[in-house]
Amino acid sequence: MELNAEQLANLSKQIKQWGSEMGFSAVGISDIDLSEHEAELQAWLDKGYHGTMSFMANHGMMRARPAELHPGTLSVISVRLDYLPADAQFAKTLKNKDKAYISRYALGRDYHKVLRNKLKQFGKKIEQETELNIGFRPFVDSAPILERELANKAGIGWVGKHTLVLHKEAGSWFFLGELLINLPLPADKPIAAECGSCVACMTICPTQAIVEPYQVDARRCISYLTIELDGPIAEEFRKPMGNRIYGCDDCQLICPWNRYAPLTEEEDFSPRAQLKDQDLLTLFNWSEETFLDKTQGSPIRRIGYQKWLRNLSVGLGNADYNPAIVEAIRQKKAELEKSQAFSTMLDEHFNWSLTQQVEKAERAQAMTKQQQRLIRVIEKGLPRDA
Repeated sequence: MELNAEQLANLSKQIKQWGSEMGFSAVGISDIDLSEHEAELQAWLDKGYHGTMSFMANHGMMRARPAELHPGTLSVISVRLDYLPADAQFAKTLKNKDKAYISRYALGRDYHKVLRNKLKQFGKKIEQETELNIGFRPFVDSAPILERELANKAGIGWVGKHTLVLHKEAGSWFFLGELLINLPLPADKPIAAECGSCVACMTICPTQAIVEPYQVDARRCISYLTIELDGPIAEEFRKPMGNRIYGCDDCQLICPWNRYAPLTEEEDFSPRAQLKDQDLLTLFNWSEETFLDKTQGSPIRRIGYQKWLRNLSVGLGNADYNPAIVEAIRQKKAELEKSQAFSTMLDEHFNWSLTQQVEKAERAQAMTKQQQRLIRVIEKGLPRDA
């Protein structure tokens, strides 16, 4: 059965209504023409900005050609799902050097699973309601597709200078998902960019990863360094990382549009107590078994125990001097040296952290001696009866 233009227009309205009823924060529809972004994508790859993420280059221009992912695709339904929890006080955690900062999106259940399941149900809902045997395929982040550009075409938001999708009434605290569908649905209109002259996200970036407006060098990005990078983190980025052990939200925290970001109603995105506002030392002292247990169903689990310890050791090196930190690193090092979990990468990061802690202790000791000398000088200069 072939639908006429009026039927397709009515179906589009119904699809948006069904999406809202299923809990999506916004639903938009676009065509599949992304050809204007191919040259930009190739230039980004040619500069090596994807770092060690070979999967970014492996699929060539497939990212800009949805029909190659799902043959027969005629339209893309893009969805937004907000994830900002009601008790989000993460800026406070970021300022506390002894706390472990984990990106907001990773504190709850793995969004890939949550959003993908919702999209599958969404596709089945469309089939059931229309009684049409339509073809569809859901995608969430991990597929080779230009989801931000599709979201822009679908009216979900515009791509900001930090390369995240923004909306006047929603900020950027949301996930994106796509449903590739074999129906020629009428497309929505894109939203005009509203970043203006603002460069707050570029200025605040700890590692200056936003090398120019709308261009991120992933090799400098803390999210890449703590999640995607498998090897050692370059020394030039360790101190700027501070206590960020999984991802980074600085460019979102500073963005003026996020003042209007709505809170999520999705319980799966509520922060887990074992991850939220935890001390660096507490997380560092987890065994591998504890790590796997506490991160079950979380996106954090996929980085593995070694990268978890690598990231935490950088955070501990950046924390204020604490003899408990020095002891914990030495104990962990001795413990892992007897197992197969040890590596030259971990050894390098443990040694760096120990060096940072020892240097801070020496500076504090030198400062104390200087203060004591100053006190003696002052005391000697005072009158006897003072």
